[in-house]
Amino acid sequence: MFGKNTRMNPLESRKQLLLAESELNHAQLVEEWQVLSNEVHALASQARTIRSFASAAATLVGGLASFRNKKSAPPAATKPSWLKTLFKGAGLVSTFWQTFRARSSDREGN
Repeated sequence: MFGKNTRMNPLESRKQLLLAESELNHAQLVEEWQVLSNEVHALASQARTIRSFASAAATLVGGLASFRNKKSAPPAATKPSWLKTLFKGAGLVSTFWQTFRARSSDREGN
C-alpha cells in the first residue's frame, strides 16, 4: 500500500463526478415526481367535489322542473317554453348521471 499511487487520473475523477451528478439528478427526479403525483391527487379530489356539486345541482334543477310541470300543466295547443325544456333536459341528464355513476361505483368496488 505504501508504494501505490493514490492519485486518480482525470478520466476516473470525471467518471466519479458524473456518477455523483447522475445520482443527484435521479433523487431530484423522484422528488419532483412525488410532488407532481400529490398535485394530481389533489386535482382529482377537487374534480370529484365539483362533480358531486354538479350532480346535486342537476338533481335539484330536475326536481324543480318536475314539480313545476306537475303544478301547472300548459294547454295542449301551446308550445312549452325553452326554460321548461331546459329543466326537463337537466332532469333527464341528472337521472342518467346518477344511474351511470352508481354503476361505475359498483364496478370499482368489486
